[in-house]
Amino acid sequence: MTISEVQEQIKASSARAVVEASIAKAKQNAEYNALLSLTEERALERADAVDAGKITGKLAGVPFVVKDNFLAFGAPTTAASKMLAGFDAPLQATAVEKLEAEGAICIGKSNLDAFAHGGSTENSAYGPTKNAYDKTRVSGGSSGGSAVITALDIVPFTLGSDTGGSIRQPASFNGVVGIKPTYGTVSRYGVVAMASSTDTIGSITSNVADAETVMSIMAGRDDRDMTTLPDFFEVPQFVKPGQKIGLIKEFMTDGVDIEVRTKINEYADSLRAKGHTVEEVSLPMLEYSLAIYYIIVPAEISSNLARYDGIHYGYRAEGAKTLAELYGRSRNDGFMTENKRRIMIGSYVLSSGYFDAYYLKAQKARTLLIKQFNDLFAQYDLLIGPVAPTTAFRLGDNTSDPIKMYLEDVMTVPASLAGLPAISVPAGVSQTDMPIGVQLIGPARSDAKLLALARSLETK
Repeated sequence: MTISEVQEQIKASSARAVVEASIAKAKQNAEYNALLSLTEERALERADAVDAGKITGKLAGVPFVVKDNFLAFGAPTTAASKMLAGFDAPLQATAVEKLEAEGAICIGKSNLDAFAHGGSTENSAYGPTKNAYDKTRVSGGSSGGSAVITALDIVPFTLGSDTGGSIRQPASFNGVVGIKPTYGTVSRYGVVAMASSTDTIGSITSNVADAETVMSIMAGRDDRDMTTLPDFFEVPQFVKPGQKIGLIKEFMTDGVDIEVRTKINEYADSLRAKGHTVEEVSLPMLEYSLAIYYIIVPAEISSNLARYDGIHYGYRAEGAKTLAELYGRSRNDGFMTENKRRIMIGSYVLSSGYFDAYYLKAQKARTLLIKQFNDLFAQYDLLIGPVAPTTAFRLGDNTSDPIKMYLEDVMTVPASLAGLPAISVPAGVSQTDMPIGVQLIGPARSDAKLLALARSLETK
């Protein structure tokens, strides 16, 4: 179900009928646990306003869902945590406001790993989300709920946040399109912070054209988020012919499933058939990217989550006799295990005895990684490779092994560390009919060009 198809349905019937159908389908698919809440009353009010001509715009009447770390009216914003259970947002995220200004209608909030910490949506305080293709497998994370809702055709597009692969990986696992834009393309105002130097706002859609539409609406400068860039997002009409593309050899090793490698090579062949040049390239610093990420990101997490102490924000434990006990019990009860793990790692690497040994070295290594990307982009228009080393793994397979879980991020964190745009587009399915995604990475501010190239190869 694409945006244009939904718009045709609205013309043929009404916005209310379309929104009611989406809400009904969401309820019918409750077993996937992809939605945490519905904004039914507010959504129907807005649909009636569209039908009455009081709300207009490019997306008038089109329903969508936001990840539950976006502040949005009509339902609590919990970030899938006990810490924020029942929190009603006093304002809406800029991204949501921009979409609603064009008439789009938010019908609900999707499940995620609590505070977006995870790669499987198994770390939610409200239970895991199941894969759209196989309910015994993970949806991916942390935007797993958004990816499954899109894959199940409940709405034509959803919003997610991507810090180290949280849009791209679940998009790959569920056979949909997920874009992580250039850092600063879309305002993060009104989105619960995870890691401030890599957090980005993107979309999950069923096709590339819809991703272009949604991103062009959300992109642009926001005075309330000083990291945002001036609006540069313009969808080109034509794909630049004869592009030079690098296939990252470090992502095509024996540690990657043979079926994944096969689909990436087939996608490379499709690019060649379109007249583009595809050559193998090397990024040696990729070997260290996961280590860099899991030093820098937990450090930023520990700082961003310090405010949730039972006093200023969030869940407050009952029966504490001292202030220290109140802090300790509130944070212990309010956070999931993965939240606590990342807070503790971050506090450790920022401590006076280890700051230089870990955090400072990681930032220096990050600079070297960025330089290697820049050197490659001086010769190549974009890079490609897998999104993940495997298809969606089974629920529970990695929950007892954090390192194994972190290794699922090895192909998505490099672009995040460098602030580069990257998208996941479907590349086919495995022999067990599980989706496989290909990742396209471009230089900063090449988002629209990446999307245009991906659109030129799209088959659906």
